[in-house]
Amino acid sequence: MAYRVGMPSVIIGLALLALWLYCLFDVITTPEEDVRNLPKFMWVLIVIFLADVGALTWLLVGRPRARHAMYAAGGGGRWAQSADVPRGPDDDPEFLRSLERRLRDED
Repeated sequence: MAYRVGMPSVIIGLALLALWLYCLFDVITTPEEDVRNLPKFMWVLIVIFLADVGALTWLLVGRPRARHAMYAAGGGGRWAQSADVPRGPDDDPEFLRSLERRLRDED
């Protein structure tokens, strides 16, 4: 007797597997000092052995909080960035001034 599985069951199963893998990699790659409420080793065990319940628990209770505020004060809905975030060269006024000087010297 063949076991029949409907397509919704397969999709739900794949989604739960993806959630579990995402949370497992997230726990492993999160720095120890950023993990909340339990040691990192315990979170790895919880996510591995409790699967989907552990993954949801990690997302709600253990995952580090965002380092950036969603809206900057007066930023018009843009993400606020802290000073330790690297900036691209086109965001650096000093770089733009030096580029402008080099372009003028070449003419």
